[in-house]
Amino acid sequence: MASVTLSLPEKLKTELEHFDWVNWSSVARLELRKKRIFEEYIKTGELSDNDWKFCEETDWHPVDELPLKGGFLKELEKAKREKPIKLRSAEDIFQ
Repeated sequence: MASVTLSLPEKLKTELEHFDWVNWSSVARLELRKKRIFEEYIKTGELSDNDWKFCEETDWHPVDELPLKGGFLKELEKAKREKPIKLRSAEDIFQ
């Protein structure tokens, strides 16, 4: 297996040392794999069986990284402006 060395600012290195239980190599490998899967998904719109299995195991999907569509953002903004419904109990939700 190949080895990669990264240069980090001293402040970041100090901050990372506070999390000595974290396997930063493993974190980097997972994120690099996600990046590769995402770029392949953008190109083809598909996932290989192996990549799909990885996505299921990590509870992540390339679609999670895509920006929200403009129409959906408008609906969210509209919902924020609406007056909230006051409920007295959980049963009121279904009425």
